[in-house]
Parts: sequence; structure tokens; C-alpha cells
Amino acid sequence: MTRQDLIALIRERRSFLCVGLDTDPAKMPAHLQGERDGVFRFNRAIVDATIDLCVAYKPNIAFYEALGLEGLRQLKLTMDYIHSLKKPVFTIADAKRGDIGNTSERYARAFLDPKGDFNFDAITVAPYMGADSVQPFTVYDGKWVILLALTSNKGAFDFQLSEGREGTPLYQRVLQTSKQWGNEDNMMYVVGATKADMLADVRRIVPGSFLLVPGVGAQGGSLEEVCRYGLNGDCGLLVNSSRGIIYASNEMDFAEAAAREAQKLQQQMAAVL
Repeated sequence: MTRQDLIALIRERRSFLCVGLDTDPAKMPAHLQGERDGVFRFNRAIVDATIDLCVAYKPNIAFYEALGLEGLRQLKLTMDYIHSLKKPVFTIADAKRGDIGNTSERYARAFLDPKGDFNFDAITVAPYMGADSVQPFTVYDGKWVILLALTSNKGAFDFQLSEGREGTPLYQRVLQTSKQWGNEDNMMYVVGATKADMLADVRRIVPGSFLLVPGVGAQGGSLEEVCRYGLNGDCGLLVNSSRGIIYASNEMDFAEAAAREAQKLQQQMAAVL
């Protein structure tokens, strides 16, 4: 999905919502626990209930890898189903990969290759190892790198906000340097919703880039604050909610409950747009 495709989709659905498919079998409704393809059946129901309200889905790969080969099969079933739908949607592998060149090439092939098992539109990547760990992810046309910049966890203060000799926080150096590795058509950045007041500084460095913003909902981030500081002329935001949507109910009505929570956010986003 190209940048223009994504912008058009946001305008069409009046939404910049990303639904995180962080599917934990222990939190699924009881009637799906222990069932063959229960994870896929849960994901399919969530997708069917929310696809008109969002523009992106973001499976967190750890939830599937933790289930071994069976988990990866559930992920493939999920991606195959999403790709089979006639409604376009942006897909993100939340894998946070990052290694030296030839290893990154394999990670990129595993998740982004159109001929591969998953064929995601984008993948989250850690920038700590520098250019040669990131650039292999940029070789596929229409695919995106989503670089970790400023995250919501407590440990973000350990490195991301530390200042070097020039007094510049590390996350700002990451933003500035990474502009040499990609462009606004193939690189986004992760900026946590609980750091919303810092979005103004992020926008000063990458004014035109898309930002993936997790943390709205269960983690306490404010959509209003994110929009105040993060919106640009093309919207420029993908705001993710995972637990607040997919676990809105653990009863038989889980999909309907997910749709209601997604619609609340979509309506707020439509008003903003």
C-alpha cells in the first residue's frame, strides 16, 4: 500500500484507527479456548466486526511465536483471510526486528515478501544497530519500515530520552539520522501516546512522516492530545488500540463489543478529520 493509497483509505473510512491483534488464547472467550483454529476464528470475527471502522491491523508477532508452529499457522490463516477480503486495509507486523544486513534481509523476506507466507505491508524495526540493520527492509516496493522512535514504556527513559553532549535526546537523533535511510513513502515512526506532548518535537523533525501511535485506550493515552500535537495535512497518524477493542468482552458477544469500542474511536477520529 502506497502513501497515497493509505491517505485515500483514511479519508474514505474517516478513520486512522489501527486495531492490534495481540491475541492471547487465555483471554479469548471460553467457547474458543482449546478449539482448533480458535485464535484464527477470534481474529476473523474481530476483523469482520471492525474493518469498516479502521484502516490497519497490527498483529504482535510475539503472541503467535509463543504458540510455536501452530501459532504461526494461525497468523498465516489470519493474513490469508485479510488478503482475501475485497476491502483494502494496511497490515503491520509488530515484530520489532533489527540485526545486521544479511539477517535483516531474511527478516524482511519473512514478513514483507509478496510471495511469502505473510505479505505484510509494514514491519516495526528497532534502530539501535544503525543503517545496515534498517535498509534491507526498504527494498520492497510499496512496503514500509516503522522505526521505533519514542515508546511508552518506563524503560524509554533509560536511553531514548537521554541527552548526548549536544543536549539532544537520543530519540531526536534517531529521527534525524534515519531520514537518510528512507523517506516519507516508506518509513514511519512509532511514538507512544503517553508521550503525546513530545509529538510537537517529533513533528518538527519529521513533519510529513506517518506516525504509528500505540497506547490509546488500555494504556491511558489521550486521542485528543495525540491529534493536537501529531496531526499533519495528510493526517499522518495511525493510532493503535489493542486490548481496549479486542478484549472489550470475553463473552459470546466479543465481536459486537469490539465493534462498539472501535466505533467510538472512529467517530472521534471522523470529527477530527
